[in-house]
Formats: sequence, structure tokens, C-alpha cells
Amino acid sequence: MLRLIGYLILPFVLLASLTFSQSLSVSENQRYLVQKDGTPFFWLGDTAWELFHRLNQEEATNYLENRADKGFTVIQAVVLAELDGLHNPNPYGHTPLVSDDPAQPNEDYFAHVDFIVNKAESLGLYIGMLPTWGDKFNQRWGVGPEVFTPENARAFGEFLGERYRDKPIIWILGGDRIPEETDDFEIIRQMAQGLAEGDGGAHLMTYHPMGGRNSAEFFHEDDWLDFNMFQSGHGKENIPNYQVNLGNLQRTPLKPTLDGEPNYEDHPINWKPENGWFDEADVRQAAYWNVLSGGLGHTYGDHNIWQMWQPGREPISSARTPWYEALDHSGAFQMGYLRALFESRPYTTLVPDSAVVDATEPGIRAAQGEGFIIAYLPPSQSLDIDLSQLDGRRYQAWWFDPRSGDSINIGKFKRAGYTLSTPNAQRDWVLVIDDTSYDYPPPGQENVVGS
Repeated sequence: MLRLIGYLILPFVLLASLTFSQSLSVSENQRYLVQKDGTPFFWLGDTAWELFHRLNQEEATNYLENRADKGFTVIQAVVLAELDGLHNPNPYGHTPLVSDDPAQPNEDYFAHVDFIVNKAESLGLYIGMLPTWGDKFNQRWGVGPEVFTPENARAFGEFLGERYRDKPIIWILGGDRIPEETDDFEIIRQMAQGLAEGDGGAHLMTYHPMGGRNSAEFFHEDDWLDFNMFQSGHGKENIPNYQVNLGNLQRTPLKPTLDGEPNYEDHPINWKPENGWFDEADVRQAAYWNVLSGGLGHTYGDHNIWQMWQPGREPISSARTPWYEALDHSGAFQMGYLRALFESRPYTTLVPDSAVVDATEPGIRAAQGEGFIIAYLPPSQSLDIDLSQLDGRRYQAWWFDPRSGDSINIGKFKRAGYTLSTPNAQRDWVLVIDDTSYDYPPPGQENVVGS
């Protein structure tokens, strides 16, 4: 088991106040992200793809303040947006490029991007910035048009890198596409090179692929790819995103991994309303499966928010809730509880491990860290745990309610095998077991934003 010395637990209010001169890097164990001073950075992302394109300054401010209050740390947004982002202007009448040329960015458009980036910085948020949606280099579907060549991709990357080199940015290339032609690979690699030249290598980079695909399939051995991102997507219920994380962590060289687009809350299952809609339980399950299988954090999404849908706009794939109302869907609050739980323990020591928890029910995921175990249980009656395999002599166990952020004290146990029953078999729960010698705090509401 990995040991982390001097681990510091910070409440969200302190995390928000950290200066962004503390740029992010990959942790020594090559599985998580840390700030320059070694403080762990928990990626809690929100997919706000159309943020720069569709929201005015007041709306963007309201959105960012809402996400900061809920404990999000990364806002994933696209510069050249999906929904006719080259020709449909932003709220101030500006499009991003002159004559659709990536080598000629429109200063008026980027002044609005600047405002949003600066506002995010003031709230302690990173922008996971996608230079472009993928239809601008591979129009497999969507509006397009394809405007990138390797040469102008490098120029556009250098422009963005230099403009935001001192800002809280994480670069996300791709944009819901995979590279298929030789030019596609070259465009991405040249854009990455341009970004690095522009920002002096100040920011991490990853790649956001289409649904069911994984950045590691295409760029794992590229030096510019600092961590892997995959999209488990929206095609069906119970997508086993943990399998991708576990596979990525077996690759060489070892790099962190993340589900950067799981099922969205309030999204029709497989894009068909007759199948039902993903709800808070679906997004919770995807989140805990992701983190407990080695994910460096998690990205949440709401179907209405990514497109910033509101009455008067054409809904994409049956969006039905105005984005400003969807901000307070239950799943968004519960992502903050997830972050608070993991930050209450030295989560960067977690290693996926099912040996201690006898998972007879499908969907149980568990991980073991420095003096603690966290296990996620879907609706179930009981599970067996074997503490005899652990190093400690006495343990404290808790049920953590992922819906509310509250915890229930189960009691103390000696090294032995036990069967534990959840407080309510119709709901999902999180089991936390601590070695009492570490004196960890209760995993509960006191660690949650706004409490």
C-alpha cells in the first residue's frame, strides 16, 4: 500500500483561495493530480460545453458561482463550440474566427472568453478548455465545417497557450471525436505542440474522445498527453466505466485516468425518451465506480446544462429543463458530497481492491487507502467484509449517505470477518472503514460545501 506523508485535508473554502501560480502536475505515484506544493487536486468537473458560446456575462457569472458553491473544481468548456459555433454568434454578436480561419482569431469574441476565464479564476475554478469541438477537424457528424490543417492548428494552439498561460487552465483536445485519418492525428499533435509553445508547458493536457472511446487508444505514448480521459457516454444504463480505468492503469507508461463524460443527469437513455431518463442515482453510481476504480476525480454532466438550453432554443436530444433550473438538480449537489468524502481521507493513496469486501452483488466497487477502505454498494441488503487481511487491530465503520452527505456510525470492530447490512436496502450506500489509529474524522456533512 502506498504511504502519503504529510497529507493535508483542506475544506473547499481554502481550496478556492489557493493561488493559481500553484500549477497542476501529476502526482509521484502517477495516478492523481497535485498542485505545485503537493496538495492533492480533486477533479470535480462539469460539462458546460456551450458556456463561452451561449451565455452572456451575467448568466456565466451565475453559472460559475453556482458550480463553485457546490464544490466543482473544473469547468469543461469549448472555444469553437459544437452548436454552429463558427457562424452562430455569442450573445454579443461575435463569432470566434475571421473568415473561418483558425489563424485569425476574433479579438471581440475572445474578450468574452477572457471574462469567463477570469471569473472562474476569482472563484477558484479551473477551466478545462477545449480549443475546438471535434467537428472542426473530423466532421463525422455535426455542423462543422472542417477548418483545421496541421499548420493552422499549431498557430491556434500557440495563440491560446500564450493568451492563457497564466490562467487556471487544463487543455482538453479532441471534442467528442476520434482521429481517423493521418491528418487528424497530425492536427491534434500540432495543436498540442502549439499550446505547449504558447504557454511554456504550464498546463496539463488530455484528450476527450467520442462515446465509448478512450484517449489511451490513440495518444497514450505521446509525451504531451499527461493523463487519459474517456467517455463512457449515454447509450445505456450501468455502463461499467470502471473497466476502462482498470485497463488504463495497466498501461505503460502509467498515467492518471478519468471518465470525462459519463451519463448525464436528465438525459434520455440511449437518446430515446421512451427508454426513460438518467437520474441522480445513475450519475452517483457512475461517479463512485469511476473514483473507486482509480479515477483521478470525476466529471458530472447535466443534459440541459452542456447545451445551455432554455425556452426559445431548439432542444438537442429532447432537453426539457431550462439550464438555470437544472443547475440545482439533485445529482449536482451529490457530486459535492462525493468530493467531500474523498477529501476527508488521503484519497491519493487509494488503490482499487475488492479482496476485503466480498462482492456477491454486481456493481460493488471498493478501494483501499492509507488506513481506510471505501466501498460503494448499489441497492442491496448486506455484504461480507474480511478485516483479517488488514494491518490494523481495531476499526471504525461508517455508512455514508451519498444522497445527503451524512454519515451513520456503525461502530468499532476488531480484525475479523463481518456481515454488514445497509440502513435501507432499497438505496445505494457507501461503506467507510477506518483504522482507528489514524483518527480520521467522520465522513459527513461537516466536510460539505455550504454546511
